Amino acid sequence: MADPNFFQTLLNGLRGIFSGAPSTAAVLQAITPAQPLPVDVLPENDPAPRLPAHPKVCLVIYDPVVPIQRNRRLSEILGWNDPHALIQEFISDLQIASHGYANYQIAEQFSVDAFPQKEDGFCYTGGEYLRCWRDQAGFHQPDGVDYSRLLADFHLPEKIKSGAIDEVWTVGFPFAGFYESRMAGPGAFWCNSPTFENSAAGRRYVMMAFNFERGVGEMLESYAHRAESILDHAFRPIPEGDPRNLWKRFTRYDQIAPGQAEVGTVHFAPNSTYDYDWGNESPVLSGCRNWQTFPNLSGAPQLVTCAEWGNGDLGEHHRWWLNALPHVPGKTAGIPNNWWEFIVDPNRL
Repeated sequence: MADPNFFQTLLNGLRGIFSGAPSTAAVLQAITPAQPLPVDVLPENDPAPRLPAHPKVCLVIYDPVVPIQRNRRLSEILGWNDPHALIQEFISDLQIASHGYANYQIAEQFSVDAFPQKEDGFCYTGGEYLRCWRDQAGFHQPDGVDYSRLLADFHLPEKIKSGAIDEVWTVGFPFAGFYESRMAGPGAFWCNSPTFENSAAGRRYVMMAFNFERGVGEMLESYAHRAESILDHAFRPIPEGDPRNLWKRFTRYDQIAPGQAEVGTVHFAPNSTYDYDWGNESPVLSGCRNWQTFPNLSGAPQLVTCAEWGNGDLGEHHRWWLNALPHVPGKTAGIPNNWWEFIVDPNRL
């Protein structure tokens, strides 16, 4: 195994690249196959791969009609994105990012002309909402939407239990009151928000919420946070410091693990120094490319910059991050090597 100070010493040398120190190429020559990252775990039996998943979605679009604006929809009045186009691009991105595993399909779709009701019974009128948006102030608090009303209005628990649908997506507007993702059903656990107690569905399911004022990049971020929560839960039996906890290894970035960066988290790329720092041009040694050959992680780290994940574009970073998630047959440390299995269906945990 390499001297634990080797990679940090190398990184200190790299900081001088642009001030007369040896060139990047010369520094890279010092990284030899004789000093690869250690192989922490070995794969177990390699059964036949699972067939691609085709989860069925109930899509509810909240795009209220505003009478005082000639009965136009809110998205049209404010020049926001077409929710239908957002959903189609999002589905396509997930299919590609998951290497063909996640093939979401809209099983049923509802367009709601009104504002959703809050937990305390409040409901915006079109005029009230437009005034709040114009002033960027005065939005109703508490903001939380009435999830019980959502489930009852569309008979969602019954549809989950029967298998007619597998999860729920809503598309709405800023301050609609939805969590980015929320898990419900028996055995639900934290999914970037508190659980919603609902045993009638008979199984776990996720409710995703998107915002048509934003773009597909933000939708992918919401989904990636869902993945982070589910993977935290999947690897919870393995201590953080145990080399078998490959999820903790996957999420390492240089700021918290100098010289040992891997793919990082949704908010922190391998070289990020603060939240959302996806455009950092500083070179950093990272094992991020090794995850495309998972479970073989023995390749030497490579010098990378933000050019690896889209030069600061949040959508490109999130596609890159999701694409790096393991997606192959077999198990390692008792956990399937296709992490998408339980990201798509948390009942597999």
